[in-house]
Amino acid sequence: MPGTIASAPWEELVTTALLGTDRRPPTGGGGPAGLLDAAAAHTVRRRAGLLPAPAADRPGTAPADPRPTPPPAARRRLAQLLADRSAPGGSGGRRGAAPDLTELIPQWLAAANRRGFRAPAELLPALLDAARARTDLRPQVLAFAGPRGLWLARLNPEWRFALRGASAGAPRPLPADSGAVVRLWEEGLFAERVALLAALRARDPAGALTLLTSTWATERAEDRLMFVDSLRTGLSPVDEPFLEQALSDRSRNVRSTAAELLSALPESALGARMASRALSCVSPDLTGDEPSVAVEAPHECDGAMERDGVVAVPPSGRGERSWWLGQLVEATPLATWSARFGHRTPREIVALPVADGWAEELHAAWCRAAIRQRDAAWARALLGAPAAPPSSGPGTSSLAERSKLLGILPAAERGDWVAGFIAAHGLSEAFQLLGVCPTPWAGPLGRAVVDALDIARDAGSYPWSFSGVMGLAERCLNPAEADRLEVLTTTPDESADASPGAGGYWSEAFQRLVSTLRMRAEMVAELTPP
Repeated sequence: MPGTIASAPWEELVTTALLGTDRRPPTGGGGPAGLLDAAAAHTVRRRAGLLPAPAADRPGTAPADPRPTPPPAARRRLAQLLADRSAPGGSGGRRGAAPDLTELIPQWLAAANRRGFRAPAELLPALLDAARARTDLRPQVLAFAGPRGLWLARLNPEWRFALRGASAGAPRPLPADSGAVVRLWEEGLFAERVALLAALRARDPAGALTLLTSTWATERAEDRLMFVDSLRTGLSPVDEPFLEQALSDRSRNVRSTAAELLSALPESALGARMASRALSCVSPDLTGDEPSVAVEAPHECDGAMERDGVVAVPPSGRGERSWWLGQLVEATPLATWSARFGHRTPREIVALPVADGWAEELHAAWCRAAIRQRDAAWARALLGAPAAPPSSGPGTSSLAERSKLLGILPAAERGDWVAGFIAAHGLSEAFQLLGVCPTPWAGPLGRAVVDALDIARDAGSYPWSFSGVMGLAERCLNPAEADRLEVLTTTPDESADASPGAGGYWSEAFQRLVSTLRMRAEMVAELTPP
């Protein structure tokens, strides 16, 4: 190998390689082969001259976690679930009869956390990897991993999500003394401050508000929005003076959020102002023989309305007056309407006819008000009877809005209402409603879901359109239903008008459902100490 090319500077070799030896022959000749030899020799020489870096500090000892580890069988089950985490899912086509182990991880973690177990040390890396890939697992994983999980996360940049507290879905523990709380609030990173405020708000709402007001004037607009939104937790009349002040904030988003929170306080001054405006728009109609509702939408949106959170410019396709009316009504305390309409009940008010085609707009605004104010009586009135067709019900035909109204009701009442809905209308429109029902589905709701699936199978169609409900059933149905479902795992005789092969697909889907329910029962048993 020519000595001159071997001793050429590294930058010159790189330039020659980029341009090509035809356009820039290497110094000393040798062609492409000589250039590669020189690069290899240069690389070896550079590596040989490297000095070892100073040794990094050894990590300290992992903190103690006094919680017990799960029983051996439960630990083996968790290892099996985590090992299957990266297996291909059944997103399309036939999923097979085997349970989807990946979807059982959240249930296993929730059951382990309820029983006060801590994560086995050998499974911490796999748990953190799973939580990195799936944000929905993070709150349960971080609670299960405990202080040792946070200690380990500091050693791997890929697990930094665990150190971000609120952004990972689990507020970090509060510092032990008030001085440390103040220092973290004043000097911490934004994510740390959000996590601190969320944790403090959950335990001491007034103290969190005091901390927030101490630096409010110097906060950035985007930070103020996140901070004021944290006041949803523990919202009370104590927060009203601060939120009233925030109505004059220079950020429109902050003003809007403050107004929304104030309207969730029925006794607030903003609620009274909104009620005064709404009462001038919605009143009993005294012109007819039967009681009804008269509506006269606002003709303008003045500055005072905008300060109280009314957005002046409607979305595309919405009329200004109906847009303003809806915002006024949804921010008005619902108790206002009982006094306005002769002390009628919410159900009686909702049943009144509304003049001039304003019923849909008015009922939709009442739905939003019931959700915001968490008023169960109005939620029941607006939901109506579960057997009534959604399109002709008293409140709204939107299943998304109905699911929010259901979320206000007590858990058992929710399940009974959805069971009645499924019995009357089937499963095709029930998916969103099932998502707010308490789990495991038992009693009337569990029976209604199983019966509706049986009816869908007998109809002879393919089960694809019910795959979402099937997936929910695997996670939410009471495992005790497995024996009742066993009869549905056989392949029925296909009728002449049935879709080809539909019986086999349904049989496979029910086999998967039964095996998943039984595995869930085994998981609970394994986590229950003898």
